[in-house]
Amino acid sequence: MVGVFYIYWFMGSLCFAQPDTISESDRANTFFDRVFDERVARYPERQTYLGIKDNYGDWNDSSDAMARQELEITKENLAWLNETIDYEKLDVQTKISYLMWVQRAEDQIRNFKYRNYNYPVNQMFGRHTGVPSFLINMHLAGDDSDAGNYVERLKGIGEVFDQLIDNLKMREKLGVLPPKFVFPRAIESCRNVITGAPFDDSAEDSALWEDFRSKLQKLDLGEPRKVQLQTEARDALVDLVKPAYERLIAFLQEQGSRATTDDGVWKFEDGDAFYNEALHLTTTTKLTAEEIHQIGLNEVKRIHNEMRSIMKTVEFEGDLQDFFEFMRTDEQFYYPNTEEGKEAYIKRAVEVIDDMKERLHTLFITKPEADLIVKRVEAFREKSAGTAFYQPPAPDGSRPGIYYANLYDTANMPKYKLEALAYHEGVPGHHMQLALAQQLEGIPKFRKFGGYTAYIEGWGLYCELLPKEMGLYTNPYSDFGRLSMELWRACRLVVDTGIHHKKWTREQGISYYQNNTPDTERDCIRMVERHIVMASQATAYKIGMLKILELRARAKEALGERFDIREFHDVVLRGGPVPLAVLDKMIDEYIAEH
Repeated sequence: MVGVFYIYWFMGSLCFAQPDTISESDRANTFFDRVFDERVARYPERQTYLGIKDNYGDWNDSSDAMARQELEITKENLAWLNETIDYEKLDVQTKISYLMWVQRAEDQIRNFKYRNYNYPVNQMFGRHTGVPSFLINMHLAGDDSDAGNYVERLKGIGEVFDQLIDNLKMREKLGVLPPKFVFPRAIESCRNVITGAPFDDSAEDSALWEDFRSKLQKLDLGEPRKVQLQTEARDALVDLVKPAYERLIAFLQEQGSRATTDDGVWKFEDGDAFYNEALHLTTTTKLTAEEIHQIGLNEVKRIHNEMRSIMKTVEFEGDLQDFFEFMRTDEQFYYPNTEEGKEAYIKRAVEVIDDMKERLHTLFITKPEADLIVKRVEAFREKSAGTAFYQPPAPDGSRPGIYYANLYDTANMPKYKLEALAYHEGVPGHHMQLALAQQLEGIPKFRKFGGYTAYIEGWGLYCELLPKEMGLYTNPYSDFGRLSMELWRACRLVVDTGIHHKKWTREQGISYYQNNTPDTERDCIRMVERHIVMASQATAYKIGMLKILELRARAKEALGERFDIREFHDVVLRGGPVPLAVLDKMIDEYIAEH
């Protein structure tokens, strides 16, 4: 299972490597990069994410046949690695890569039987919203060829959705059917994509039409060619894209009539075993569902007590629930739900991030080369998308890192959470981590561009606390916002295990959030529904943060005055995303070297 690593560390092995050590490490790293490149070559969308324009007019093959092909490739590559590479001759960093690659391959093979235990269309994400989002945000159009490939991708959406419907049918045969609440939300998102010109007689352009025309107008092309491309795009949207969405909508309406209100993955065949695997993969630990549940309960209690201290600071009279209600309803904590209010939110988020950029030298030795920008979530997906999220930059510098803020309704984006959100999604959070990983040298690509949720989101949550330790969050209400976000992640441990292990209902989960957090009813509902469609994912944040804090405390205690927070952060980040057990070993090595 992920997280179970036995890594032997040899002091000075990098300095005194023998020629055969270098040769074997080079051979292993060549293999890792070759396998990575070969996999990328099979997935056009992955190429686009990485700034590669091969197969630029194509979509991924998401068929079950492709999944089976990937399984066989993984088995063959694992066999080659085990039979060919001498682990004992590898240098320290390559031993880490070797063990990570082997563990991930073994996880993929072991969990292949669960490959359909997910919901490719749900209220949060899926191909129905992912396809237009990909074209708008990822498909850059710098010349005639790029624009033509945009049209080719529009033409290919019908096949993408037919494949998606086949996958949904296959899952239903296995008993993997989303709960009833998912269907109306997903259908609404589909309709949003095909609303507006040229899909109807609306005065407003649809998101895809607006995006294509905007990109086309920026190109230095003759007017006849622009007209031709625009005509081809319009025809593809009307004749191919719209019918594809209509087929998907019809299928979802029909399938939704058979859905139930059973929420947890316990309803699947071998659902308990699947959930245990999911927890191990998500947290990269051996923690059980019961242990995670209890950690959550303990953290909720601790954070509630810290919130009570803030209540005393602001001289609030009443109990914690009264304070929650005050924070939920007082107008001083919210921007107006107008274009002006939303622009003010983005402006303030930029200010917070720009201020932190000026302070990064006090926390980090190495900083990312890529820039970070702040954007609103696009209108076609803002109603269903998450509150905030980060999109890494393109490795070639053609696209910056993006912090997306969802401003569909500013009532869901209180001012007191603005700082913590910006720190988590931007700097010193995901941008410092994921953009920096892309420029690391000496590690294979699968580590630069891979991900372990506990590491990635644990770092993001840890970076909400860092500014507090720097003297920021000077407004006590902003500090409450930080705590409220940490509380949210603690509650996730309780509710995720509650739904999928203890068989809580959706209503029980909502009630727990409402009774223990200051968040709105809407946010509580959305979070529980996220747990339901993404079993285990939300447990990563708090488990990862607690591990990073534990390792920092260990290093501080061992090193005393020699402890340098910048060096500690450099160790945490310089290996790219890793399982928590590997991070543990990396910090032990750092301590031993000092």
